Amino acid sequence: MRNMMHGFSQLPFRPADILLPQNCAYGKWSVVACDQYTSQPEYWQRVEEYVGSAPSALRLILPESCLDGPNVETDIMEVNNTMTRYLREERFRALPDSLVYVERRLDDGRLRRGLVGMVDLEQYDYEPGSSAAIRATEGTVMARIPPRVAVRKNAPLELPHAMLLADDPDKTVIEPLAARTAEMELVYDFDLMERGGHITGWRLDGASMEHVAAALSALADPAAFRKKYGADSGAVMLFAVGDGNHSLATAKECYERQKRLTPRDKWDSLPARFALCELVNLHDPSLEFEAIHRVLFGVDTADVTASLCAAFPGAHPGEGAGHVLRYVHAGGAGAITIPHPASQLAVGTLQGFLDGYVKARGVRMDYIHGEDVARQLARQPGNLAFLLPAMGKDQLFPTVIRDGVLPRKTFSMGHAHDKRFYLEARKIR
Repeated sequence: MRNMMHGFSQLPFRPADILLPQNCAYGKWSVVACDQYTSQPEYWQRVEEYVGSAPSALRLILPESCLDGPNVETDIMEVNNTMTRYLREERFRALPDSLVYVERRLDDGRLRRGLVGMVDLEQYDYEPGSSAAIRATEGTVMARIPPRVAVRKNAPLELPHAMLLADDPDKTVIEPLAARTAEMELVYDFDLMERGGHITGWRLDGASMEHVAAALSALADPAAFRKKYGADSGAVMLFAVGDGNHSLATAKECYERQKRLTPRDKWDSLPARFALCELVNLHDPSLEFEAIHRVLFGVDTADVTASLCAAFPGAHPGEGAGHVLRYVHAGGAGAITIPHPASQLAVGTLQGFLDGYVKARGVRMDYIHGEDVARQLARQPGNLAFLLPAMGKDQLFPTVIRDGVLPRKTFSMGHAHDKRFYLEARKIR
């Protein structure tokens, strides 16, 4: 492949033939990830009215709020037809064998840096306990894959919203690119719609590409990996999927289907083997992990706490050594300590218990963003809120390495308007 000259041949992340829209208003082209605002159809209606008849990525994606609609098959066909038409009309400018350095000024003023390229799906696996270089952070809900496969399987293009995270506390890969933009080609610079902030992108020059390859190779070194995470950490995990895990899992499934119809010696040449995404440093100051709390409705607090203590050997009321699970309810607050927990995180210890309790008692549980909201709900008689600590960034990789995946709804990474916007595209057929 052409990009081997840059030292990426052994890495799961590499340059791609990136397509950018041309001869159009970028502010109307770029729209937020399809899995956002699923319960707010008015958001997508505003976007529809703003875009109007202008060329837009809105015509190339299917918001998840439409996946259960009565016209979904027609909608998918229209998406694919529009992709073909945009290609025929030469709506795209090609950036062969490229990486794009991105600076996104978020709505709150913080700056997030990223790097757009493609990942080798042979080196990605979403199964818990995987030893792949790219791993999921949360369990994949398999029921969510088939509708996405229906959208992607015949599409000539992909538009990515997946965000990969690299554990690079010394900021060796992406951050040094900020000082090199004078040597790069500016490829876009515009305001995003709907509180999306401002985004600027530069196409990397050769020297910058070589820097990225060398820095990623250093992160991927097995000896450095074992020193960082422990001698028993297993195979190198270079990236964790931060956002868009189901999108990347869909790309993997579509690739696996093509492999079954293609001779093994032709797999390298399948465009579907790769998927476009944005790489971000886990330690970028703009990335904040926020806790997601659990609220039980219509329960007896004494029964919940007694059952929790009975579920773990040595568990006891009050705070002690181990995982401390704090809760609030209409009658006050308390804590239960689980000594010698099997999970890396308190949320892992709690979630396993709650899944069984909710099923056995037939009660309702919800996942709540914001401690103030959880406390407010807990003030209502019969409700109980477990208030969880925010996961530290330094816990993400060790937990995935040790536990396989995080418990679902472990953390939230940014507001909906901060999620990745569709902009770049790539041919996948």
